[in-house]
Amino acid sequence: MEGQHNLVPSSWLLALQLFLLLLPRTKSVTVVPWKPCTDLRPVDLLSRVLPHNGEALSGVRMVQEGGARGVQFFSPTQALTFPSSQLFINCPLFPAEFSIVATVKVSHTRMKKNEYLFAVVKEDVDQLLLGMRFSKEKVHLIYQGSMGRERLSFKRIHLADNRWHSMVLSISGHHATLTLDCGIPLELVHKQPFPSDLSTDGSRFHIGSRRKWKGLFSGLLRQLVLLAGSDATPRVCPSFKPSLVEFSIPTILSNLPVKSQLNDVLLPPYGPLKLHQVGWGASVHSHFQISPEMFKRVQVWASAGPLKDIHRCVMSAEVSAALFNAIQSTEKDRLDYVDDYQDLYTTSETLDIELFQIPSVGLFAAMAHRANKPGSAIYRWNHGQFQLYQNISTFKAQAWKQFTIGRKMFLAVSNSVGPADGERELSVIYRWSNKRLKFVRYQTLETHSARDWEAFHINNEAYLMFLSSLSENGNHNIDSVVYKWNPGTKTFEVNQTISTSGAYDWEFFTVGPYHFLAVANAFDGTSTQTDSSIYIWLGGAFQLYQTIRTFGATDWEMFQIGNRVFLALANGHMLCERGPSLYTINSTIYELDMTTKMFLKFQDIVTYSAVDWEFFSVGDEHFLVVANSYDGSSYSLNSVIYR
Repeated sequence: MEGQHNLVPSSWLLALQLFLLLLPRTKSVTVVPWKPCTDLRPVDLLSRVLPHNGEALSGVRMVQEGGARGVQFFSPTQALTFPSSQLFINCPLFPAEFSIVATVKVSHTRMKKNEYLFAVVKEDVDQLLLGMRFSKEKVHLIYQGSMGRERLSFKRIHLADNRWHSMVLSISGHHATLTLDCGIPLELVHKQPFPSDLSTDGSRFHIGSRRKWKGLFSGLLRQLVLLAGSDATPRVCPSFKPSLVEFSIPTILSNLPVKSQLNDVLLPPYGPLKLHQVGWGASVHSHFQISPEMFKRVQVWASAGPLKDIHRCVMSAEVSAALFNAIQSTEKDRLDYVDDYQDLYTTSETLDIELFQIPSVGLFAAMAHRANKPGSAIYRWNHGQFQLYQNISTFKAQAWKQFTIGRKMFLAVSNSVGPADGERELSVIYRWSNKRLKFVRYQTLETHSARDWEAFHINNEAYLMFLSSLSENGNHNIDSVVYKWNPGTKTFEVNQTISTSGAYDWEFFTVGPYHFLAVANAFDGTSTQTDSSIYIWLGGAFQLYQTIRTFGATDWEMFQIGNRVFLALANGHMLCERGPSLYTINSTIYELDMTTKMFLKFQDIVTYSAVDWEFFSVGDEHFLVVANSYDGSSYSLNSVIYR
């Protein structure tokens, strides 16, 4: 008993000493902002192991067959590998949902029983974590699951026919799909979902092998891309060349020398001229018919190697013109994805961002912060990123609006509450001071639960309007105000009031000589089923032009495609005096009909308590983005880009 009595204090002292030993370390703990584990943009795995300057690479050569280039592997060298940590930076977990896009050419006579297109191998124990394996009529995905090694097998896949084939392998939960040459996808349902905790710690990617000679890929590989996310098929299909779809091709494989349309090989009278691709153990050769008169007229640089290795050649006028056109032409830019560039950790919930440029000063971003202290922040673009430039006192700020009058730059903020309880709400206009290089207070305007600003010019006169959504006595039916700039007093003065009902957004736009103003009314005090209005400018004021029944309207977005004029409306939710609230409802796109001179319904799109539309163009393609916020049970939703 005495021994047991002494044992308790002894262990207590040991625990106390351990606690005191660890206590000082807690002072050095820092909070690291959370980042998602899987934030990969598409990764061109093949480009990561091929040299970019045309230098030779041991164990690899480039071959041109069937109108396309690919690489052939001769040994599983270390140069064809890279550590997984280069891809999985935030945490060493392979994406639970992913796609592999590959383009291959396989010979039936050369292909062995099992060949690996790529593999992820844990180095210290030589353990295969994940790999894509081929046989003559099968495609396998092998991976390390919770119960040991798992295998997904697609059978009767005819790849080994000495032709180019493109495939997309997509994994999501229990489901795996394989799409070959943009055809009908094959689907497998596995008993166990793909693991969400497959650790890649201490592993390397091996391209064209499984780290060993056995399993070396014998075919030609033209494309190998890893995408985090599920099915990548819609990003490459349909295609004019389904067997050679291009998602991300290494530069050295994407440009082909042009050959004659008549023959693959033409023998000139004084022997063949070889167009030789220097480096990589290259084996690309083409033959052209040349004539003496063309010898000095045309010279084509035809090598991707360093300058000292460049060969010169001449060719027929037909071939040289085709090659010149091919070199001069470039593919249209395509929006493949939007990548995370910079994270700004704000001090408060941010309700609006306004981007604007100040000439000779730079690019700025004004954030509308909900919290009163330290106010709202203005960032300036500096050395490739936004940095905090100025804090401005705001009170539950809803939105910023930047505008210019003459050479003066202004920035207006809408405050939804007063500086203190019982005080009037004052939204503020700030002016840019070239002397102080900051925004200074210029004019205050009394507002009521201000939601949005809109600034515009009509006939060289400046106007500014703000939305009021709730009066002091709680009435949602309230007048919003249109202000006009007085050049004499250099201030904004009331020009017109417009009746609104819990309004959320203004949208000013011009069609030919006519000026329009659309207001999104969200709530009339009893229901979200209310009319939103479109006004037209006549006789120095806005007159009612058209009303449209909306359901908790939160945003208007006007855009044009060619000569066609559209208005996209975001419906928030359907709330009536009786019955449940509906958050999954249609938002609607209207088109201006030139015959009836009215905005008519063009298209309904299902949205989930939508709060914003944005339209933009990339080249000749037009996109419309909707911000979804709530479906009745969750705020974790996808927002969608439409084309």
